[in-house]
Amino acid sequence: MPEHFHILITPLVSLERAVQFIKGGFSFRIKKELGSSMEIWQSGFSDHRIRDLEDYRIHVEYVYRNPVGRKLVEQAVEYRYSSAFRGSVKDEVPQWLKPQRGEAAVGAPEGAPLQKRISSEALAMATVKEKGEL
Repeated sequence: MPEHFHILITPLVSLERAVQFIKGGFSFRIKKELGSSMEIWQSGFSDHRIRDLEDYRIHVEYVYRNPVGRKLVEQAVEYRYSSAFRGSVKDEVPQWLKPQRGEAAVGAPEGAPLQKRISSEALAMATVKEKGEL
């Protein structure tokens, strides 16, 4: 999207530190290459801990559908800046989300406190409401 992006990451450092690396590196490059001193990032970010494979799939599909919902493309695979784009390189699903061979998946990883699981439709509707598109 022209004014925001979504990213699913599994940081090796704290989430805050990982976001600092992303924002800082990008800001440094923009300022150097474009000679701009304007701020391009909002001060915070939204986070959601992925709880299990189904939660992961819901969020991946939401990210894929975002440019379609914004009417930037008709199909997610057409949006060049999306991991849904044909030929884009993607990491595999994190190992901790996959059941071990020969073992049935039992339970789910511990999630962050006070987070509710919501359906992909509710997640999409919340985003639309937040942007005032209703």
